[in-house]
Amino acid sequence: MNSPDQNRIRLEIFPVWNLKIALLVFLFSFLALSLKAQLLPGFIISGSHNEQQMLIENSPVNTRILINAPLEGFENNKQVLLIFYALPNGSSIEQTFGKILEDGDHRHYDIQHIGAQTRFLRKVLKNQTVVVVYLEARSKSWPLWKKNNPNYLQETKSIVDNITAMFIPWSPRLALNGHSGGGRFIFSYLEAVGEIPDTVERIGFLDSTYGYEDSIHGPQLVTWLKSGKSKFLCTLAYNDSVVIYNDKPLVSPTGGTWYRSKMMKEFLAESFHFREEDKDILVWYTSPGRRIEFILKTNPGKEIYHTVQVDLNGFIHSILSGTKYEQKKYTYYGERAYSSFISDTITIPPGRLDIPLPYDYRNLNSKNR
Repeated sequence: MNSPDQNRIRLEIFPVWNLKIALLVFLFSFLALSLKAQLLPGFIISGSHNEQQMLIENSPVNTRILINAPLEGFENNKQVLLIFYALPNGSSIEQTFGKILEDGDHRHYDIQHIGAQTRFLRKVLKNQTVVVVYLEARSKSWPLWKKNNPNYLQETKSIVDNITAMFIPWSPRLALNGHSGGGRFIFSYLEAVGEIPDTVERIGFLDSTYGYEDSIHGPQLVTWLKSGKSKFLCTLAYNDSVVIYNDKPLVSPTGGTWYRSKMMKEFLAESFHFREEDKDILVWYTSPGRRIEFILKTNPGKEIYHTVQVDLNGFIHSILSGTKYEQKKYTYYGERAYSSFISDTITIPPGRLDIPLPYDYRNLNSKNR
């Protein structure tokens, strides 16, 4: 039988060994993470989700650009999926990224959650490194930025080209995406390039087709979609033509996303076959192979559902539509599938005034080969 002193010594020794074991586990885990992680030049580690970020201000003038990337993926040369997300009218980068809403917060922090939806996507798209570029006009309106900027076509193209060049070592594939007035940025880019580059593999309009014109954008989209089976188009819209707001129609009869999205679908229907399927409040128009999708929400109650389409897994769906992951572990216009990825805070790094030169990244990547 052990004496009280022996028991006391044993109780004192065990916690010490337990602490040493815990420290060793922590050190090995930290070392493993460090070996897999790669901090890109100019980026700053951010938050608790193994992310790194860079903020670019006024390049070009009256813009803010946040690049959000994972810490892992660059070290093993996985292909980068570079998503350009043009912000909606009236929202900042911080509000678009999203966080858990607290007393006193603006409701815009809880209506898109592109940050959390991106984290969901990173768990799904394990063969690609998902990088999201948040594009904000200082006026919080890309249509207004265009109106006040005579060089908008050149500068829109330069934003996409210069940021894409940063990731050339990882063979980036591009996704053009945006909500509300952010669609103006996408259309401006299409107008600037004339022929959509082969590197663009996906375009997503999240209730953002206001600026669509058959004569300008229709032929571009047809040519691009016919160029290969790796091209995807996803368009979300609701019937905004019946909404009355402040005693006035919310949109003109031909100016809303309901009209413009149907107009786009009809133009594409001259070149592609569509299957129509009614799913309760949603009408789905899909091409064979689901490379092209139009999901139109009916609106018998004449309510506003503008950003709800983004909130209810819309961003996730716009990136996964047509793939084997579509409607897996999430439902478009269903409950949030990304709630566990919402942070309670948002960390934005200090801004810089230029987009880094691509050779910095080429040199970095060559050292890892």
